[in-house]
Amino acid sequence: MTRRTFFASITASAASPRRPNVILLLADDLGSGDLSSFGAKDIRTPHIDSIGARGVRFTQCYSNGPECSPTRTALMTGRYQQRVGGLECAIGVGNVGRYDEAIWLQKKGELGLPASETTMPRLFRQHGYDTACFGKWHLGYLAKHQPRRHGFDEYFGILGGNADYFTHREDNGALVLYRNEKPLEAKGYLTDLIAGEAVAWLKRRKDKPFFLYVPFNAPHTPIQDPDGFDATTGSAKVQQGVRGVYAKMVERVDARVGAILDQLRAMGQEENTIVVFLSDNGGDPNGNNGSLRGRKGSTWEGGIRVPGMMQWPGHIKPAVSPQVVLSMDLMPTLLAGAGIRAARRLDGVDLMPVLTGAQEPFARTVFWRYKREKNRRKAVRDGDWKLVVDNGVEELHNLAADGGEKVNLLSREPERAAELRKKLAAWEHDVEASRLRGFRP
Repeated sequence: MTRRTFFASITASAASPRRPNVILLLADDLGSGDLSSFGAKDIRTPHIDSIGARGVRFTQCYSNGPECSPTRTALMTGRYQQRVGGLECAIGVGNVGRYDEAIWLQKKGELGLPASETTMPRLFRQHGYDTACFGKWHLGYLAKHQPRRHGFDEYFGILGGNADYFTHREDNGALVLYRNEKPLEAKGYLTDLIAGEAVAWLKRRKDKPFFLYVPFNAPHTPIQDPDGFDATTGSAKVQQGVRGVYAKMVERVDARVGAILDQLRAMGQEENTIVVFLSDNGGDPNGNNGSLRGRKGSTWEGGIRVPGMMQWPGHIKPAVSPQVVLSMDLMPTLLAGAGIRAARRLDGVDLMPVLTGAQEPFARTVFWRYKREKNRRKAVRDGDWKLVVDNGVEELHNLAADGGEKVNLLSREPERAAELRKKLAAWEHDVEASRLRGFRP
């Protein structure tokens, strides 16, 4: 390099500051009332809460679906998961389809997120980012559906929906802990292993910006004490419904989030990193959804309203925001923060103007649909009004006045209900998946 080119490179570097890093943290089945900052009295989560304290804590944050796989599909693609097809409920243990279209795809060897989809990690990698996923994938077991087919440089975690926290095996005995495309035997509590991999990966980062996705599998079942390992069984006993053990699982996630944040500070990258935390759906019977109706698997608020927060020091103003946020909004929002434009139309919305204070929160029309076995659950929220169709039974609620969805206004507001019904039908038509065109019920 000549003296002239050396100084030219220094000038170019000064003119083009490094793009922000992104760390996306996801909890599994965490209830809307299971963090201290969201009202939990029996669970202490100072590290997770610090993200909301330094940035924005969302009071109306929603998952795209009431179960694992649907939300993760929307999170990775920035679009309604219905556009992909076959991923409207969690993929079953051993790559099993749980409703008609999913069963059809599974028989064809197509149950999972197709590599043809434009995903958030792929776009980050195309723009010079190092990318990694450590944790629960749940978007397909087959090699063609695994994380590195979707833009991740490295992967460590479980492929399916759940596993024993110590043996890392599913209910059918299959080992589902993988490093990249190979199964891996390892010792330790899964939450600790996931965070340990994330911290080690961060320590290896140098000059390039990075996108780190850490989808913890906790506090999803089985409910197992992080400190309850029994050498005689090689695991810990399952304690379904024991709130104290569930609380320890959440607090272990919090401690490991703290380790990741500590490493970020040690690198001097906290100020230049967007950090996001949310849950993939509402809590199951082990969790606490506060005053919200319903739980995981439903399109009532308790099934889809989740704790969510985001920090980016110096850019996102600390606030408690009433903005309606969905999982699919993270892709366009994070890409915008990095100055990256998606090449295709996304359903998610870039919320960075709201987060930086350049725009006021705004009303939206958003949709949900859930299929599992014979269950068909749908919902549309338009401003403060929400129509829920639960296996054919309709209810209409005004969330501003009735956040617990206790008062059914269907008979009092027939015209409003008809309008929402029409919007829901139009949306269902719009999101029909092209890969399901050959499906016949």
